[in-house]
Amino acid sequence: MKKGINAFAVLVSAVLLTAAGCSKKAETPETKQEIAAPKSGRASYHIGIVTGTGSQSEDDLRGAEKLIEMYGSVKTGGMIQHITYPDDFMSQQETIITQIASLAEDPLMKAIIVNQGIPGTAEAFKRVREQHPGILLFTGEPHEDPLVIQAAADMAVSNDFISRGYTIIWAAKELGAKTFVHISFPRHISYETLRLRCQIMETACNDLGLKFIFETAPDPISDVGVAGAQQFILEQVPQWIEKYGKDTAFFCTNDAHTAPLLKQLFLFGGIFVEADLPSPLMGYPEALDIDLTGQTGDFAAILKRVEQSVIDRGGAGRFGTWAFSYGFSVSAGLGEYARRIIDGEAEKDSLADLSKALELFTPGARWKSAYYTDVTTGIGSKNQALIFMDTYVLGRGFLPTTEQEGVHRYTSMKFN
Repeated sequence: MKKGINAFAVLVSAVLLTAAGCSKKAETPETKQEIAAPKSGRASYHIGIVTGTGSQSEDDLRGAEKLIEMYGSVKTGGMIQHITYPDDFMSQQETIITQIASLAEDPLMKAIIVNQGIPGTAEAFKRVREQHPGILLFTGEPHEDPLVIQAAADMAVSNDFISRGYTIIWAAKELGAKTFVHISFPRHISYETLRLRCQIMETACNDLGLKFIFETAPDPISDVGVAGAQQFILEQVPQWIEKYGKDTAFFCTNDAHTAPLLKQLFLFGGIFVEADLPSPLMGYPEALDIDLTGQTGDFAAILKRVEQSVIDRGGAGRFGTWAFSYGFSVSAGLGEYARRIIDGEAEKDSLADLSKALELFTPGARWKSAYYTDVTTGIGSKNQALIFMDTYVLGRGFLPTTEQEGVHRYTSMKFN
């Protein structure tokens, strides 16, 4: 996302998915999901969805599985064709481009969704567009430059990297943090969106009175692999706690780092506001050694189990998440949005219709969303949305992160 853009801004007018209230009371969201039953018979069209594997992007994958549960798999006469890209996607660019583009060879294919939109997604979309201009092309959490992905996709959905650059720091202070440690590596910090969020975090720390620290960790797709990267985190966290103190909030930009980070924070102290792509499934089950097999897709039950485990470990009020998985919601939500457009129930360029599709999978939770805006032109993109949800503090309840007005001062920050 990452080279050639000098500035970013976000329209701060909000589109709220629900009217659910937001408070600091220890109350859980109403997470009873009213999902349509799977359609019977053979599907008249297909929707393709591409996600990472369970080891790197489990929540994204589970969202695709929810779509299959709702609408059936192509191989059994249903609507959804799901494939996964390899964990070492940076070294297999052409393979991934071909893999995504090959979905369009299905004559019944009407939409292709890639979540996360790893490098190569824009090129794959361009190839599809050249041969099959009628296929809808959506991506969640694109890794490529906003202007690049906007030129290729019908809709791109990103977590609101500008607003969260402030709200995560604000929440850390609310939880008692005096220091904030940002953990990343060169590949991620070369992305403009992640780099800009990091800059906003550092500035917000200065503004709110926290000390900002940047720590480097191995890239899980490098030669050390996921296991090596996770081992590094396991070894370093105790040293970081000793160095910076227990009133330190930690944040990492990579999913694979999250579980070992949480595991050590429960053992040695520390604060964790939310993951880069938040979810009660992101890191917590592994760190807490809890089996959630019986609660797959039931976020009310998942959140309850995770919250109780955190409380039992003495972590109440110091660990947070989103009540629903971001990756799950985007995979499932974009699939549902595509279906509604194809069936004439939604408009392709409607942020409100996109929000309604996401809401289907996140009942009772409050989101804030806006179109991406380029500060150099002041023009808002109509095919890239920035979204985020209120932070849920385990053992405490929601923080009103979507209500924070302090983010306004960072919307015109220049990318360095």
